[in-house]
Amino acid sequence: MQIDWNHFTPWGALAGGLVLGLAAAAFVLLHGRILGISGIVGGLLRPRRKDMAWRVAFVLGMLAAPLIYRFAVGASEVRIDASWGMLVLSGLLVGLGTRYGSGCTSGHGVCGLSRLSPRSLVATLAFMGAGFVTVYAIRHLLA
Repeated sequence: MQIDWNHFTPWGALAGGLVLGLAAAAFVLLHGRILGISGIVGGLLRPRRKDMAWRVAFVLGMLAAPLIYRFAVGASEVRIDASWGMLVLSGLLVGLGTRYGSGCTSGHGVCGLSRLSPRSLVATLAFMGAGFVTVYAIRHLLA
């Protein structure tokens, strides 16, 4: 394994982690809810009257953030080495996994682990392990 030192950004990663951790902590303290993206978006598919406004605002904020960043900092190069079909299939598999695992990386990996949830530890180990195996298989066995 080699580290691409030209694109190694520990300070940006640390800042992003701190902001995500603070947002998750504030969300659970202020709203009593877990900051799990799949649960928030899933709630839009099963609408309840009192729940809709904050869920829509949250999703709109997630969609607007990259646009605001691009406006403030400028466009960065984005390179995706996959076909549209592979992206769609990957998205469907991730969606299936979040339903089967009762949550996503943000719900289990950030919020669940910080609450010392054993179920979230198992879920996080499972999706991280599956990710490692998938990358290894695609880059080394199928290449």
